[in-house]
Amino acid sequence: MKLLHATDVGLGFRRWQVSVRGRLDERVRPLLALLPSQGPDVDVWSLAGDSVCIEEAVDRLLGAPRNLLRIEFENIHFRPAHRVWARNLVDGDREAWLQVTTALRACHGVTVDPYWGRVRSHLAEVRATYANAMAEGGIDQLLKTLCGPMLHWRPPVLELEHPHEADVHLNGRGLVIAPTMFSARQAELMQPMLDPTEAPVLAVPTVTDAMVGSTLWDGSGASTGQALEDLLGRTRAAILEAAAVGRSTTDLARRLSISPATVSHHTSVLRNSGLVTTRREGKAVLHTVTSMGMALLEPGSRPR
Repeated sequence: MKLLHATDVGLGFRRWQVSVRGRLDERVRPLLALLPSQGPDVDVWSLAGDSVCIEEAVDRLLGAPRNLLRIEFENIHFRPAHRVWARNLVDGDREAWLQVTTALRACHGVTVDPYWGRVRSHLAEVRATYANAMAEGGIDQLLKTLCGPMLHWRPPVLELEHPHEADVHLNGRGLVIAPTMFSARQAELMQPMLDPTEAPVLAVPTVTDAMVGSTLWDGSGASTGQALEDLLGRTRAAILEAAAVGRSTTDLARRLSISPATVSHHTSVLRNSGLVTTRREGKAVLHTVTSMGMALLEPGSRPR
């Protein structure tokens, strides 16, 4: 939403803005309330977590801990007209949260979903670049690959351009480097609010020029998903995508609203085709996509 209304997105997002503007309806209005004109915005990512799809993000958002909501909302300068509504969100009012989740689904359906196939392929290519840099030259080479106008690597300090000055000490926690798509034009450091031992996430924008943008927004990216359904069938394609982060038979059945027996049948076919692996963890059976399966999900990647 911020990118859509920004005037300084550069050529990388200009075609996306033009294609999306005018297609959002009144359902997305609650999201604007979460983006005050001054001060910080509500960080939906910190509330929804590392979700693999919009439905999982909505589920996590509705189940966000109350203390996390208070931390996230306490420094937001809401407009007077939105303060009562925002207080209802912090108090866990279900009607208010349903307005937010409806807005998220509507926004995602217009701004992200039509381009998701190409976006995912693009991010897979960027991750592969990061992995190759680290394999060839270690952490030092990886951080040099990341650096540019936004980041400066001066061992042992990684400097991030930011309007506020602060020192962040990792103290052995590590750092998650996440190439991002629809983030701001500057890199951002997102720190876990409830668990100080968890590694912070460095979000690095990847659309930095018109060349990258033109390949992403030139037509719809939805054909990848449709092609996968044509190849595997709708249910099997959905199972393959849901298993990208590793899921149990029960979890897959619940998420796709099918029986565990149906999941077992389809995962058996996918396993015999080399697209998923299956292992037992305690009482649960966990299914994970193989590199060949990821190559189907992310056409820009190659099986390793």
